Amino acid sequence: MNKNKKIMLLVDAIFINEGGGKVLLDYFITKLEDTQISCLYLLDKRIEKNHPKIKSTNQVVYLNSSLLDRFKFYRNHRDSFSKIFCLGNLPPSIKMKAEVFTYFHSPLYLKTPKEFSKIEQFKYVLKRIVLKALSNNTDFWLVQSKLIKEEFQKKFKVKEDKVSLMPFYPPFRKFEGKVVRESDSFLYVSNAYPHKNHIKLIDAFCAFFDQHKKGKLILTVSDDYMDVLNMINDKIDQGYPIVNVGFVDRNELVRFYLSCQYLIFPSLAESFGLGLVEAIDNGCNVIGANLPYTYAVCEPSIVFNPYKVESIIEGFTKSLNMDVVKSKSLIKNRVDDLIELLD
Repeated sequence: MNKNKKIMLLVDAIFINEGGGKVLLDYFITKLEDTQISCLYLLDKRIEKNHPKIKSTNQVVYLNSSLLDRFKFYRNHRDSFSKIFCLGNLPPSIKMKAEVFTYFHSPLYLKTPKEFSKIEQFKYVLKRIVLKALSNNTDFWLVQSKLIKEEFQKKFKVKEDKVSLMPFYPPFRKFEGKVVRESDSFLYVSNAYPHKNHIKLIDAFCAFFDQHKKGKLILTVSDDYMDVLNMINDKIDQGYPIVNVGFVDRNELVRFYLSCQYLIFPSLAESFGLGLVEAIDNGCNVIGANLPYTYAVCEPSIVFNPYKVESIIEGFTKSLNMDVVKSKSLIKNRVDDLIELLD
């Protein structure tokens, strides 16, 4: 990159390489590439061959996902951009001359679940310190839900006019195949991070199945989470109707939403809960955690206390009632508004 050449927009996504953040990044790149905006993407080396096509008129820089490499990049290109969009919670490493928008989307910066190890909790203490130290390097914060907006302002003492609601998420392409929605089927789309609560969910489902001899639980746990994967395989060996499909390409994921009656969502912390919105858009009803993030994006059919296995069992049991209220999404996709803001 020629650091003396002025570029309209920097998209800094160096800390994003997997999960819901990667889904949003891919969608954002696809939408931005349909515009005439001149931009440079700062991306994690790990996704160098795993992101949407970027046209030749735009530029890409791949770096290690580190604070030091990011700092060097900003130091060397202090005057290179008109606007900067940080899609990954942290503002630029130094004060820039460009107008800066930072997308904050991790509730773990606000509150770390007690289920995390002491090491993980300490990591987030350090991350909060870094975010606080960099907070003056952004002009505006963008968030996904009213709940995150309120908690973020309170935690980091940010003024009301500096934080805007800007949720966005990719719609699925229409599924061409034939799919039959299976009764008493439950889907949980998530990697097995500790706060995603897979262990309590699996224990609850097995207890529910022992009581009612009904149900099927579909999970998407990859090989990166061997402790949870081993538990799943043990339960399958014991005869429980659990299916783990592993990592699922997004284009294939829609088939699972269309074939399941319920999305069950026991996560202990979410900024957005993309799976909740996706599931409702594709006809699933939601059995969700009785936590504020759920109500920020939808009206669920059934709720439960995600900290108690007995309550999750009760959530499963209530789903057998034929009079379950249909779930309703409360979120509007504002990706076009976001791109207009960055133009």
